[in-house]
Amino acid sequence: MKDKTLLILAAGMGSRFGGLKQAEKFGPNGEYIIDYSIYDAIRAGFNKVVFIIKEENYDLFRDTVGKRVENHIKVEYVFQNFDNVPEEYEIPSSRVKPLGTAHAVLCAKNVIHEPFLMINSDDFYGYDAFKVASEFLDNNKNEIAIVGYNVENTITENGAVKRGVMKTMNGKLLEIVESSIEKQNGKIYATPLGTTNIKEISSDTKVSMNMIAFLPSFFDLIDKYFESFLRHSDLEKDEYLIPDLITKAVDTGAYSVKIIDTIAKWVGVTYKEDKESVINYLNKLIEDGEYKKDLWG
Repeated sequence: MKDKTLLILAAGMGSRFGGLKQAEKFGPNGEYIIDYSIYDAIRAGFNKVVFIIKEENYDLFRDTVGKRVENHIKVEYVFQNFDNVPEEYEIPSSRVKPLGTAHAVLCAKNVIHEPFLMINSDDFYGYDAFKVASEFLDNNKNEIAIVGYNVENTITENGAVKRGVMKTMNGKLLEIVESSIEKQNGKIYATPLGTTNIKEISSDTKVSMNMIAFLPSFFDLIDKYFESFLRHSDLEKDEYLIPDLITKAVDTGAYSVKIIDTIAKWVGVTYKEDKESVINYLNKLIEDGEYKKDLWG
């Protein structure tokens, strides 16, 4: 089994820790969703976790998340800041949001030298997703992989959600279309963002939940296009995003992108009304023996 790193995008866990959805407590002993992701990654064979956070949140993040997992897995912290932006480009002082997911991953370049799996901090992915991603990384030599969820396993009854709808051929990615997904009267509809082209899609349509397996060589591709992004973007609001880079990787032939199927069900809090259903879902998994009641106990 190879060394593998779990890279968690957590810069959105802001200074009001405990008030943001990423920091909501869902488990019976105050566990966050991020705890379950790390727990699943460990049992799937990952041996390091890298948290990408805001520097000002380091002490708070380490005290609330890091300290309870660092006895179970090697932990490193990376700050998403503008230190890797070349001097000739000035980020407006009015900018509040980070530069995007691709920039976040680039900030981890110096601490990740092995295959890695990127996830969001506020999504529950399910053990099977980590298992199939780990198996891919153990056997992969030159591909990227996206864990593809059946869209029916990623929606909420409380409103529309944004998902990357994947067009595929022979298990390989052709295109990701960021879309608004909503279930109405038992049917699932997708509307590509920025359009009004709503259409019905099947329940087993594959969507990306930002769970992506990379080789460390992908940092070179992020580097390659970063300055172009800085040169041609509105640095007050534009974001340097992983889905855009994956599209470039496919279009240029730099990488092929495999879609890995999972039977896992995603849960998360898109709307405040979702919280109770997430808690109930986790409690059911605990009752079924999937997780311990005291996860780190």
